[in-house]
Amino acid sequence: MADEIRIKDLQLRCVVGVYPEERREKQDVVIQVRMEADLDAASRSDFLSDTVDYKAIKKRIVLAVEASSYQLIERLAGRVAEICLDDPLVQAVEVEVEKPGALRFARTVSVVVRRQLKERPIHHES
Repeated sequence: MADEIRIKDLQLRCVVGVYPEERREKQDVVIQVRMEADLDAASRSDFLSDTVDYKAIKKRIVLAVEASSYQLIERLAGRVAEICLDDPLVQAVEVEVEKPGALRFARTVSVVVRRQLKERPIHHES
């Protein structure tokens, strides 16, 4: 079982949507992130260098989301997942992006994407 680091209820604003009225102004999005990583070394050492720097990841997410202009929250969620997997300790990630008020009569709509670090190919000497 992998250990987890979670970032909950990250509330940001960005341009997201297909319709012209959605693209005129930034809208609220709420992001949940669940990163799987081996936290054993950090739980023994108490050193930041042995764990995922979730503050640095959060800063990268904020910069990317607030500057984005995607049509789909699916793409936004995929981009957030890519940022998380850039950290060498993150083995897998689950990202949920909510778009409050997107649907009449519903508090929110959301998508969830799950991504895993792809194993790097092994190059053999010939």
